[in-house]
Amino acid sequence: MTETSVQRDWQAWQRSWDRQQEWYMPDREERFRVMLDVVEAVAGPEPVVLDLACGTGSITGRLLERLPGARSTALDLDPVLLSIARGTFEGDERAEFVTADLTDPDWPVALPRRPYDAVVTATALHWLSADALRTVYGQIAGVLRDGGVFLNADHMRDDEAPRLNAALDSFHAARKERELADGAQDWRAWWTEVADDPVLAAPARSRFELFDDPRVPKPGGDGRIREGRPVTTAWHLEALDGAGFAEVRRMWCSSTDAVLAALR
Repeated sequence: MTETSVQRDWQAWQRSWDRQQEWYMPDREERFRVMLDVVEAVAGPEPVVLDLACGTGSITGRLLERLPGARSTALDLDPVLLSIARGTFEGDERAEFVTADLTDPDWPVALPRRPYDAVVTATALHWLSADALRTVYGQIAGVLRDGGVFLNADHMRDDEAPRLNAALDSFHAARKERELADGAQDWRAWWTEVADDPVLAAPARSRFELFDDPRVPKPGGDGRIREGRPVTTAWHLEALDGAGFAEVRRMWCSSTDAVLAALR
């Protein structure tokens, strides 16, 4: 396999990941745009950014495309997603990758740069317990420069309008069923394809040892909201305020998700 064809394979995996994520979040690109608007507004055209729990580097890719003078440190623990990210950005000196576990209290020590102008994360921190997330929020404040900004796009609900929430939940459930019938790929199907890929099979085995095997159905659906984990926007705003940020606010929301900004 030539170098060009390998690079094409990484791009294909990126597109596959994006499509799978967009099945869950059809407004995914909008939240990325809002996040990068804030990064540019606060830090200018050449920010140094920490892409926390970066996955395949979705935010890093959009950051570097929009702001070519930016620099990104992308951190994750998942061997598969990091393999795709490293392959995608190979040779691009603007992006560097770190393997670290956010439940390890020493994860900030692994960062090659500090302080950062911005820390960004999307659809990742909902896996943490409330206590662990409060700790991580405090650690994020500690790696930002004064005046730097943290942006978190994740699953957060507002409970003020339960009937509207229920109507929108039903609407999106029906959309997902239609798209699944038309060939859309869900979380389980995507990971099944990963495990069957000769290049990613070994990282997949390592991944399945670290986390639950997503190919095995679990009670309770896809795990977007799990018992004992914070789910409301109000909880996150309060936790960020308690972590020492000077200003916190919601920048964007849907019926199930929000983008929060916290200024150091």
